[in-house]
Amino acid sequence: MEIAWLCGGIILILLVIMLLLGIPIAVALAVSSICAILPVLEFGPAVLTGAQRIFSGISIFSLLAIPFFVLAGNIMNKGGIAIRLIYFAKLFTGRIPGALAHTNAVANMLFGAISGSGTAAASAMGSIIGPIEREEGYDPDFSAAANIATAPTGLLIPPSNVMITYSLVSGGTSVAALFMAGYIPGILWGLACMIVIYFMAKSRGYRSSDTHTGKEAMKVALQALPCLFMIVIVIGGIISGIFTATEGSVVAVVYSLILSLFFYKSIAWKDLKDIFLGSAEMTGIIIFLIGVSSIMSWVMAFTGIPGAISEAMLGLSKNRYVILIIINILLLVVGTFMDMTPACLIFTPIFLPICQKLGMNSVHFGIMMIFNLCIGTITPPVGTTLFVGVKVGKSRIENVIRPLLCYFAAIFAVLLLVTYVPAISMWLPGLLGYV
Repeated sequence: MEIAWLCGGIILILLVIMLLLGIPIAVALAVSSICAILPVLEFGPAVLTGAQRIFSGISIFSLLAIPFFVLAGNIMNKGGIAIRLIYFAKLFTGRIPGALAHTNAVANMLFGAISGSGTAAASAMGSIIGPIEREEGYDPDFSAAANIATAPTGLLIPPSNVMITYSLVSGGTSVAALFMAGYIPGILWGLACMIVIYFMAKSRGYRSSDTHTGKEAMKVALQALPCLFMIVIVIGGIISGIFTATEGSVVAVVYSLILSLFFYKSIAWKDLKDIFLGSAEMTGIIIFLIGVSSIMSWVMAFTGIPGAISEAMLGLSKNRYVILIIINILLLVVGTFMDMTPACLIFTPIFLPICQKLGMNSVHFGIMMIFNLCIGTITPPVGTTLFVGVKVGKSRIENVIRPLLCYFAAIFAVLLLVTYVPAISMWLPGLLGYV
């Protein structure tokens, strides 16, 4: 037990110091992990084992889904799909006060579900809807806050790379089950934000938008249908067993290429070079993080750190509700300082065993954890989606924080529901026989 706390303390102290010094998270993970194992293992064997863990951590077939989903998302982000989803979303929100902000929310859910990226959704939707909202007299801070608050829904509504990462680090939790479990929490997040938008828009006197005639609505729906059909093909193929999540990611790439190159003709062949390079760079960062996190997972398992933390937390209270609220608070704090992928890689091996002792299913815990970390993407100081949303919305962080507080209240309410009502996450996977 003493060794576990000693090694855990070394990891924590070194990790915090290196992050404060601006050292890349992947390097900080590797160095702190190797240093933590030195009290029980000599330097040579520690380094060699660490190198082996990196390669074994990334030599997993299902990891191929990540680069392909990243590539598919980048193709769709540049392929003119965003504007068609905006017009489609407007069909359902045109009669509501603050219709453009509601359209932004629905479009974020749709685009996030297709691209799997909250940042891409905030960038694409904010840059298109933002100028229209300014022309209609919307306050830029209100518009930016609505865009930022709803952008992370795409990280919960599948496909989602962080769910694939969690599946690997949690010991093989079903990706299909995680995908299905994310739908209701993601939609509830979006609907909660739309309730806030409604009351804020009504108090500001924002009116509804012009509605389409039946013929115009049919044309808009038909133009958006090929984009939406991708969800049916990829997710439908995975849950029906026609192909795996990894094979589904390849299908997503092929379908998005056909759609963007030949159907919409929104990108040219010459654009593919930059898209491929950008996707390779993003994938390299994610895969390297997964590799070095395998060193930390090995160190924690070897020294018994998760067991020590579990015993300490359960020693504080045996009450399931108290333990879960403590874990939620810790994850919310972690999310404000760390990106989703490294946070998922580091804290899943620590908190998952505790929650399993409390009788929580690994799928339920995964959705709760991802929900918490999604909130971190829209909070300072490292909220990437927050910064992107502020930039494209032509606003300032200090100006959007106040309206965002109302959204945070609604999102936290949904988080509590997701945490304490397992059926919200587990009903759909259970219905389809995954759990």
